[in-house]
Amino acid sequence: MKKSKDKPRILLVEDNPGDIRLTQEALKESHVEITLDVVSDGEQAVDFLMQRNKYVDTVRPNIILLDLNLPKKNGIEVLKEIKAHDLLKRIPVIVLTTSDAEHDISKAYDLHANCYILKPVDFDDFANVIKLIETYWFNTVQLS
Repeated sequence: MKKSKDKPRILLVEDNPGDIRLTQEALKESHVEITLDVVSDGEQAVDFLMQRNKYVDTVRPNIILLDLNLPKKNGIEVLKEIKAHDLLKRIPVIVLTTSDAEHDISKAYDLHANCYILKPVDFDDFANVIKLIETYWFNTVQLS
């Protein structure tokens, strides 16, 4: 699988256009130049990561921001496929969702999500969460 040696890459798996725009706006304020790829359902996410169908030339993301409430294949199903695949399981998956249900949180961690974050409703709070993700994953930790 291709891996970018240039700008850090995030794959955003999100079906809500408003949340996509919020993420894009928050990343514009970033101190790091990040490439954001967006897919809007679980099947597209798996195709993107497996480089299938229209995604054969994709570049592997450094991290994945994954919503749980997705059409076609939900986020838990996507997470399960990612973490079961030898080439994909090392990509950090950050569940970024509105669900605060204990069974969703437990299931995500059981499937080796790297963290579980509730989406803030307020733009400033949302932008702050994105900045914290950026700082932690691109400035603090070493990614493989």
